Amino acid sequence: MTTSPHGVASHDGSALRRHALGEFVRSARSRITPQMAGLPEGMRRRTPGLRREEVAQLCGISVTWYTWIEQGREVSVSPSVWSRIAGVLQLARAERAYLFDLADCADPHHARDDAGAAPGPLQECVNAINAPAYVLDRAWNVLAYNDALRELFDDWPTRDAQPNLLRYIFMDPAARELVVDWDQRARRVVAEFRADAGAHLDEPAVLGLLDTLSLQSPVFAHWWTRHAVVEREGGLREFQHPREGKLAFQQITFRLATHPDLKLVMLLSGAAQQAA
Repeated sequence: MTTSPHGVASHDGSALRRHALGEFVRSARSRITPQMAGLPEGMRRRTPGLRREEVAQLCGISVTWYTWIEQGREVSVSPSVWSRIAGVLQLARAERAYLFDLADCADPHHARDDAGAAPGPLQECVNAINAPAYVLDRAWNVLAYNDALRELFDDWPTRDAQPNLLRYIFMDPAARELVVDWDQRARRVVAEFRADAGAHLDEPAVLGLLDTLSLQSPVFAHWWTRHAVVEREGGLREFQHPREGKLAFQQITFRLATHPDLKLVMLLSGAAQQAA
């Protein structure tokens, strides 16, 4: 059995994660001065940053409990406490996401970009892709798409003032003709959307979409109440195009590094997939 440089068994993933979490929190604490935390500087300090008891007091937890966190011990910490620790340590967005990833829990105050907002050059990036490509936000609004996508979907995005993939699938009759095995795909996309939107169900854009689909699409309403959750993954996507006939693509999805709520979806033809 091998061990890490700190004596932690390498096969114990949870112990390694707790150790990394403790070191990260300790390092972040050392960067925060009393003035930054709104505390009087007091007497001269031997080490930079806040003391453990100061962080514990600001977070409303016991010093012992906080010490165990920094020591990487196996303790049960609620998401709200992690959120308070992240706030006191003034973690940047990436640091906060890293903290919650190591803690293996969801951030109750996750950073939320404005729904429908997208980086400025996004359309230019999508235009540079030869294959059909589009970008979805967390409500599955189509924020950008290229001509190849418009042609594949027989001009659908141009017919909708705010194209939305779920509305298209469940409320546009053309979708049933275009999407091969529509019933199977419809069932899966509901489960994929639940996985995407789970942390955003209280947002007006998502709530409005769910209300509309539940009222106007019995199929959506049926599958939504089943509470199935699956990841949005790639694979074969087939379409029966009104002019080109049956077309097959491999779907690949990426999340944008600076906007993790946004997804870039590309549909690669068989030839393009082999070339890749």
